[in-house]
Amino acid sequence: MDSKKIALIIITLLIVGVIFYLESQKVSPQEGAGIAKVACLSNSQKESKFDCYEEISTPDGFINVESLEIGDLIGQKVVLVDFWTYSCINCQRTQPYLNAWYEKYNDQGLKIIGIHTPEFEFEKKYENVLAAAKSAGIEYPVILDNDFSTWRAYKNRYWPRKYLIDIDGYIIYDHIGEGGYEETERKIQEALEERKEVLKMEDEISKDIATPKGVITPDSSKVRSPEVYFGAARNEYLANGQSGATGVQSFTTPREISPNALYLVGDWDINSESARSASNNSKIIFYYNAKNVYMVASSEKGVSVNILNDGEVVKTVTVKNETLYPIIENSDYGGQLLEIEIPEAGLEVFTFTFG
Repeated sequence: MDSKKIALIIITLLIVGVIFYLESQKVSPQEGAGIAKVACLSNSQKESKFDCYEEISTPDGFINVESLEIGDLIGQKVVLVDFWTYSCINCQRTQPYLNAWYEKYNDQGLKIIGIHTPEFEFEKKYENVLAAAKSAGIEYPVILDNDFSTWRAYKNRYWPRKYLIDIDGYIIYDHIGEGGYEETERKIQEALEERKEVLKMEDEISKDIATPKGVITPDSSKVRSPEVYFGAARNEYLANGQSGATGVQSFTTPREISPNALYLVGDWDINSESARSASNNSKIIFYYNAKNVYMVASSEKGVSVNILNDGEVVKTVTVKNETLYPIIENSDYGGQLLEIEIPEAGLEVFTFTFG
């Protein structure tokens, strides 16, 4: 074999070797930045790693939509399922982010579905949920889950909780409670990128992070008071009466007040979910350690109550609708004495929450 043929063979081998090397150094989509690894998994790989979505079960009412099934969206949309209940302060504080994500990504392939699973009986009322959704500026679909069937299908135990379902119908991410907003939005963006590739679309997915207005972000490490229930089913913090008992009880003003202990004054009719003032000039006393205090309450006729913070009247609140009322809004965290003076009978209280 002459030298020219040998040289040609060597050059050919070098070219093939270079091509092979360059191909071996390419970064696969799974290893690339900016796209979620899940976007490049096959259905069989996803099946071994993630749970499949659950369908909405026995809906008890629809808001902002006439009917809806998640199955009809699989293969077309990315779905964010949000479990909430309208009198929950934690749910209310996440709402600005949900509204911002709906406005931002609705036209880019994201479908948000609010599953309203009630904590209290009054939250089963369609008109109450509708009014709350309008007040919160919710434009995406809301489905009432009064029998907890969809809640149980997802094995959920928390308000709020978000489940992100990809275009193939797999739950690729979920988040419990408040916070984690940037992480959640990044996961939404990654799922939308996958959708864009699957559907061979050229739309650009937003990469910035939403900063909605009206956000309240409490420092949970400084909140040292628990959620306090007034109904017999969960009123273990009741300090000057018989907890766990239903019916009318007469309460007297305590001589000493302990932190995070609930004291009632006057006659109160207690049922499983709430306590209703049954006499005029009744009172609620609670020494809390937090910044803000919220009360879930109602009254058939409407009752105006005085809110005292460390002995000073800070506001008068008229309670009527079955909802959550902000009653204390301090500038900082700390321990202070809350007193609620109730001049007329008829105030029904369900819970105190803190922030």
